[in-house]
Amino acid sequence: MSQPEFNFADALREVAQQRNINEMQLIEAFEQSLAQAYVRNVEPDRRVEVHLDPVTGELEVLVIREVVEKVEDENLQISLADALELDPGVEIGMEMEFPVDREKFSRIALQAAKQTLTQKMRETERNVVYNEYKDREGQVLTAQVVRNDNKGNWFVELGAGEAILPPREQIPGEKLTPGNRVKIYLKEVRKTPKGPTILASRADEHLLEYLLRQEIPEVANGIVEVKAIAREAGQRSKVAVFSHNPNVDPIGACIGHRGNRIQAVTGELGRERVDVILWDPNPREFIRNALSPAKVGPIELEGNEATVTVLPDQLSLAIGKGGQNVRLAAKLTGYKIDLRETAAISDLDAAMQQAMQEESASTGNRTSAASAFDALFKDSKSVATASPDDQGE
Repeated sequence: MSQPEFNFADALREVAQQRNINEMQLIEAFEQSLAQAYVRNVEPDRRVEVHLDPVTGELEVLVIREVVEKVEDENLQISLADALELDPGVEIGMEMEFPVDREKFSRIALQAAKQTLTQKMRETERNVVYNEYKDREGQVLTAQVVRNDNKGNWFVELGAGEAILPPREQIPGEKLTPGNRVKIYLKEVRKTPKGPTILASRADEHLLEYLLRQEIPEVANGIVEVKAIAREAGQRSKVAVFSHNPNVDPIGACIGHRGNRIQAVTGELGRERVDVILWDPNPREFIRNALSPAKVGPIELEGNEATVTVLPDQLSLAIGKGGQNVRLAAKLTGYKIDLRETAAISDLDAAMQQAMQEESASTGNRTSAASAFDALFKDSKSVATASPDDQGE
């Protein structure tokens, strides 16, 4: 067939380049859509194939019929006798191609092909977006804020696609402005009937972990390891760190000179407070560190539950505003923490002596200073409890 007046290959190539779509995938979609439109509008019940040469732009529409001894369906079959008249070399079971005159590509068929092609092109674009960002799930990207809606969702432009920041993934109180560039954690990419949905987050712990790696060289090179993070976005976070080099102070490395490193991290998070605490393999010591700045007494463990005794003057610090300190400590350590208030001690020496006497009288054999000290905290009451699954208000 001669070169057509309109070069579909050139047109599709231009569209593919403009929309970042694979050229051969677009040509294949065009061939399928034109074949479907031709069958639907021109010759129903026919088996049709369309071929578009990507180099010359030559377009062929072919009706395919199978060679049989006895014809049962003229739309799909041709008798061996008739086939031999056209090609002496054919045999039963072979397929023959019958080119369709270009004039038979009616305007209806071409319009239908255009509509189907538009749909295929949209699907291809969606697949491009999905495949590009599905592989980047779990990464932190820089995005541009573009708009919001009446449901409180913000939308950010990633380049080839747009991501949604629902209210639960935003930093409470943060003011986003169209045109601003922000860092987001790519939390999930999933397919929907309307195209791929890209879920972004600025409230996820992984964003904080990424910023720590970016701002703290010792974290980036693995000398200081971030063992755990508990975060209530926009308010406060706790980060447990451990140094693999005994000469490197993990907390000092994270804080930096005059706090410059941790301030760079909090500056990206709307001045969210970030507490850096020392991770300890001993769960009691880890829980004690996690409850800082409060100073707590003995810690008893049973399964994944920890009972912590606290003196009255440390109780408010241990609980924190709205229970935040103990709640974050529970998330950080993975233990359900029960804070128990114990009576205040005004004269430690006198209290120790009294406790030792009481313990000796009651047990007859426990007279050590350590057991006496533990006895100081036995008369306590539960005042606050937090579990790792508790959510901040």
